[in-house]
Amino acid sequence: MNNPIKFAVDAMGGDNSPSKVIKGIEIHSKETDDIFYNIFGDKNLIDPLIENSKISSKCYKVIHSNKFIKDTDSPLSAAKKGKDTSMWLSIESLKKNESDAIVSAGNTGALFVIAKLNLNMIEKIEKPALSALWPNKNGMNVVLDLGANIECNEKNLVDFSLMGSALHKSLFENEDPKVALLNIGSEELKGNNIIKNTYQILNEKKNSLFEFKGYIEGNHIMDGKVNVIVTDGFTGNIALKTAEGTANFITSELKQALNSTLIGKLSSLLNLKNLKKFKNKLDPRLYNGAILLGLDKPVIKSHGSTDEIGFANSLKVCEKIIKGNLIDKIKKNII
Repeated sequence: MNNPIKFAVDAMGGDNSPSKVIKGIEIHSKETDDIFYNIFGDKNLIDPLIENSKISSKCYKVIHSNKFIKDTDSPLSAAKKGKDTSMWLSIESLKKNESDAIVSAGNTGALFVIAKLNLNMIEKIEKPALSALWPNKNGMNVVLDLGANIECNEKNLVDFSLMGSALHKSLFENEDPKVALLNIGSEELKGNNIIKNTYQILNEKKNSLFEFKGYIEGNHIMDGKVNVIVTDGFTGNIALKTAEGTANFITSELKQALNSTLIGKLSSLLNLKNLKKFKNKLDPRLYNGAILLGLDKPVIKSHGSTDEIGFANSLKVCEKIIKGNLIDKIKKNII
């Protein structure tokens, strides 16, 4: 490899790790030839998995640590556990410029705290924001904040607009970011003072990176008229969990309805292609990979309960934002 992109991978976080992590790396490595994986975790568990995989010996290194942060650990106790756990070491490798980005399916709160302890904030950004992909009728939304900040001021929401737009442009370079503020109505006078003040700032101060489209209500998130949706972490997290629950409910009910009768089973066979397309649209594994924006190095959080397909997709997101120069885009456009 000539000057490969280096990923730090915390192999011990989340359900069924390190098995799903190694399988996810195997899936991702088949699609690219310029990524090197610094894999942090217990060699005694990882080495046998890699030996039984098709991962090339030229594209990885295992850095041993038999200590890891549990999902039940509080962020504070995780930070105290600290410096010899797989999560800490993987983030520290970014600080030492030994890796270009980190991916972990581990404890979310711990990941945020340890990342903030080891990495610097981008200048002029006050708070980091958790951002993720969300499907719409025309493609994909970037939605933020999804839980990193319960309370936000106007400056934070303006920063989120810029960072979310930079992320969207890095992932989808041929699309123009269109920003909207999540609100309880589309009228200019609706919402709390922070939302209304942010509206005025974004409406008056034009930014070359994105077009501001005003407010959007929750029932229009998936319409596809905008592609960057901004809110505080409290509202964003509730919206995300509601959408995930609704998608799971629809998929489960549809499956039960189609399998409950002979006509239903025949119908599902006749519409197999369309049903597969529908299922993929609602499959959270295909959108896996939340990004902690605002730090000077990319930190990607894979869902803890995802499988190897979901983890591979978080690696794909990581690859796109490195190749799309996300951090440089934020620095260049920050007010």
